[in-house]
Amino acid sequence: MNKPYVIGIAGGSGSGKTFFLKCFLEHFTADEVSLVSQDDYYHPVGHTMTKEENKLYNFDLPSTIDHEHFESDIFKLLNNESFQKLEYTFNNTDAKPKLLEIKPAPIIIVEGLFILHFEKIAEVLDMTIFIDADEEIALQRRLKRDLYERGYSHEDVHYKWVNHVVPAYKEYLLPHRDNCDMIVLNNTQNAADIIKITDEISQELRETVLGDVS
Repeated sequence: MNKPYVIGIAGGSGSGKTFFLKCFLEHFTADEVSLVSQDDYYHPVGHTMTKEENKLYNFDLPSTIDHEHFESDIFKLLNNESFQKLEYTFNNTDAKPKLLEIKPAPIIIVEGLFILHFEKIAEVLDMTIFIDADEEIALQRRLKRDLYERGYSHEDVHYKWVNHVVPAYKEYLLPHRDNCDMIVLNNTQNAADIIKITDEISQELRETVLGDVS
């Protein structure tokens, strides 16, 4: 098997990475693409915290990620090895984590906040895509997600945004943005705009990586 083509997708909280990935993955079969998400590599600390401790704990730092495990699993895929990983449920006690089986594929997608910050990961990326959005739009998306999906209060979301999210973005993500192969400004509420971009990227990958010229 030839070396897989590794795509890194980074971007701040609320930038729309999840929707971009969803659109992107719809262009490929499970045999053609493999996804490794940084979100599944948080150090497990939330279940031991009180509500107040959880509010104050800064999840938006590279140190909250078990980057050695993250790197090790990425290199397993590069060596044509599968692995299993328990998904991270963001302290949602109602969510039962799934056991994920990640298999090697010609295209590997690595996504997360700090993938460009972790040098060993950044070095293996063949293509880098940075998803960005204006701060107010990103905040509204974060509010919607954390209020309804993760059970945080409005106050907690704002506290984390001001004290954790924005400072981390400026220190650990923004310095890498202009070095990426592609910057996608995702302020739109029109899904067709993102779908069009993923159509173009996936078509190029089909031709250059998968050899599909049909």
